[in-house]
Amino acid sequence: MPIPIPKLGSENLPAHNRSFWQLAGPGAIMIGLAIGSGEMVLWPWITAKFGTTMMWAAVLGVFLQMWINIEVGRWAVATGESGFTGFARISKIWVYFFLTLMLVGALLPGMGRAVGSSLRILFFGVDGPGADWMWTALVIAITLSILFGPRRIYQTVERSVGLMVLFVIVGMLWVAFSVGTWGDVADMLAGVANVGQIELDEDFTFNRFFGAFVFGGIGGLGNLYYAYYLRDKGVGMGQHIPQLLNPLREAQRGNSATGFLFENTKENASRFRSWFRFVYQDQAIFFFAANVFTMFLFMFGALVVLYPAGIVPAESQIIWDLALILEGPMGPAGRYLFLVIGIAVFFSSVLAGMDGGIRLWVDLLHSNFERPNRVPANKLYLRFAIGLGLLGVASTWFFETFNVSVLDFFFIGAMLGGFAMAGYVPMLLYMNLKYLPEAARPRPLNIVMTGIGAATYISFAVYTVISKITELIGS
Repeated sequence: MPIPIPKLGSENLPAHNRSFWQLAGPGAIMIGLAIGSGEMVLWPWITAKFGTTMMWAAVLGVFLQMWINIEVGRWAVATGESGFTGFARISKIWVYFFLTLMLVGALLPGMGRAVGSSLRILFFGVDGPGADWMWTALVIAITLSILFGPRRIYQTVERSVGLMVLFVIVGMLWVAFSVGTWGDVADMLAGVANVGQIELDEDFTFNRFFGAFVFGGIGGLGNLYYAYYLRDKGVGMGQHIPQLLNPLREAQRGNSATGFLFENTKENASRFRSWFRFVYQDQAIFFFAANVFTMFLFMFGALVVLYPAGIVPAESQIIWDLALILEGPMGPAGRYLFLVIGIAVFFSSVLAGMDGGIRLWVDLLHSNFERPNRVPANKLYLRFAIGLGLLGVASTWFFETFNVSVLDFFFIGAMLGGFAMAGYVPMLLYMNLKYLPEAARPRPLNIVMTGIGAATYISFAVYTVISKITELIGS
């Protein structure tokens, strides 16, 4: 049974007395989420197929998402809450909207399946033993063992994802120097200027382009996870919210769902600007610059090696085929080295994505419904971790049985993520303008950039619906 969300309490904003690098971590986790979808799979596949034509869309997708993340961070810094709780304050309709999308998303564990199939190939070759669902189960079991190790869940996610991202960047830099030249770099950068150019065919429809645009960055509900990481890092009003504790190690105390507002005094306004400056820096350095750089490293390999040879990775074994990038200069050992990099990419996304996705379920159900509210948040986290893991394995078995490829998982998930963004991006802007104190509200530039993002996702979503209806009528 739905329950009303308590009103925001009143607290002064804590003073900002830590350096940027002491706070760094939330943005790095966001990179870990991003590189396992668009960066590693969709955009290298598109580059191998079409060359530099649509690289502008990859950059633009990340740039627009940066502004959305900043608005997610604004709400988190000013209140300590997640965006989902804020949306529920506007209308309970949004709770059911997100729950529907989350349920569908739980049935498409693309990254877990990609890691599992890559592990099988790494150890046993392309025709190695076991079905995808069995290897997906192994990946999920490993992920859960990592999540429920240390006392504080956020710390293990930050450290594990951070190490994997560092390994991936160093590895792909080495790959880039091994296969390309500075002339290739110039050709690639020139492709960013092809703004508005889109190439489509039977395999790459507009719906797939929409999905790739959304997954240039994180896309879908993943952008909203940023609030959880800021809160558990103790950024802004997050210092007043209890961290999510490992249910196997310690009992959860305090309410981790609802937050606070500060009085609009000069002192609080100054503290907010100081905290919010970190959000800008975090997003500009980690999410935009590092994200685009990492994505371009993967696209660069596809452009230099696969595109000239006319090799488009097969949808059923895309990571193995992408590993052709290093087989030329290094032989079979290079191919397996690239596969190891790919596994690190996907595993970072699986770990961060599973943690963020579980938090999302807990957040919505714990704060909006009576029965889940009686259960401590961390115990609810444990139940959903096990339940969603089993659901992911079962859905992998089902789709594998009907020959739905890993790439299909990603494109379908990305398209659904675009519909989610069409719904929540305008609501995020509305929420920040309506509920936050004057000192914390979005400024004109933020309003314009977030508005452009909202208009873009809504336009894509409407076009996709109309095109599908037209196809059905035509058939």
